[in-house]
Amino acid sequence: MSSIPSAKRIDSTLALLRNPYGFIPDTCSDLESDLFETRILFQKTICMTGAAAAKIFYSENRLVRAGSMPGRIQKTLLGEAGIQGLDGKAHHHRKRMFMSLMASERIEALENTTRDLLDRYARDWETTDKVVLYDEVREILTRAACAWSGVPLPEEEVETRTAQMTALFQDAGAVGWKHWGARLARHRAERWAAGIIERVRDGSLQPGQESAAHVVATWRDLNGKLLTPKVAAVELLNVVRPIVAVSVFIVQAAHALHRHSHWQQKLKDDKEQLEYFVQEVRRLYPFFPAVAARVKSDFEWRGYRFSEGHRVLLDLYGTNTDARSWNAPQEFRPERFKDREENPYDFISQGGGDHHTNHRCPGEWIVISQMKAFCDYFVNAIDYDVLDQDLELDTGELPPLPKSRFILCNIKLRQ
Repeated sequence: MSSIPSAKRIDSTLALLRNPYGFIPDTCSDLESDLFETRILFQKTICMTGAAAAKIFYSENRLVRAGSMPGRIQKTLLGEAGIQGLDGKAHHHRKRMFMSLMASERIEALENTTRDLLDRYARDWETTDKVVLYDEVREILTRAACAWSGVPLPEEEVETRTAQMTALFQDAGAVGWKHWGARLARHRAERWAAGIIERVRDGSLQPGQESAAHVVATWRDLNGKLLTPKVAAVELLNVVRPIVAVSVFIVQAAHALHRHSHWQQKLKDDKEQLEYFVQEVRRLYPFFPAVAARVKSDFEWRGYRFSEGHRVLLDLYGTNTDARSWNAPQEFRPERFKDREENPYDFISQGGGDHHTNHRCPGEWIVISQMKAFCDYFVNAIDYDVLDQDLELDTGELPPLPKSRFILCNIKLRQ
């Protein structure tokens, strides 16, 4: 049995932080291997890339999520005791709760809410010299997510809740004061969400039975007991927070429309191509660089031994741009998705495998729906100019956005 290739560093944490999207694929390329071993936060870690590695990573009999995520990510992005840290029957049962929210008519209802809000905001944009798109979209999606989830959002709280939801994903991988700010945002957001859960349970708040607030508040785990208020709060935020995080993909889509402007006319002429366009944005534009798991029990893969308890990182961006799976992977080619045979392991922007049984994001359809709605609005409902600005994506930031957050001007609603 061969030894897993080594990155030959005492610890690779700083290298990962300096180059979060390139560290794993570049190191694998240098070592001519799909995997290597190193230390991250002084803990032995196997890093993997590619579709074959993803298939192993999402094998429940080989890797598990419990105890895999660094504490700093749990205390910001994910929360503690939520679905991301469950495995086996407990995970499958909790996943049913989230999948019950993903009926096509519910996803369409969220899209309609977003479109109504876009009309409302666009009327204000017409009277404004310039608009920072990221800021506006985050607020729109916070309003839409809360309304759709049955979560009350008084007008005076919109700015606060938008900032809290943003901190959970934008500053999850930050260091220093931003990290501590994200922890504080997590604490305050969970207290707010727990209060909503309690109100649903005591009857003082009665959202629709199809809403996330009702479903989460009344869900019973395998033991037949209601989720504790804290865990229910984490899971309610696991509905609201990811919807707000779609704002990153939407700004990236606007960036792609600007950089590849010939696609604006294509999308005007043929709305069916919206699907190809947003999928290519999700494939080529980075979001989070990797996901973590732990080896459930000893196994062998390609002549390498994976030992029980060993932490494993799967490279998301490198897998989405792997030349073995994608022709000209660094070129923006939405047409590649036309008639493409689906592979659950080579396109893993939001996880791989099966939505119902694996740790693949159940909200993936919401992401696609929201991105299509915004792109359709950008090309068919408004005219605008892109202000002169530095539009290079800051890949040292997680997730990466232009430093300007994409500024629009001269916005006009079409009649």
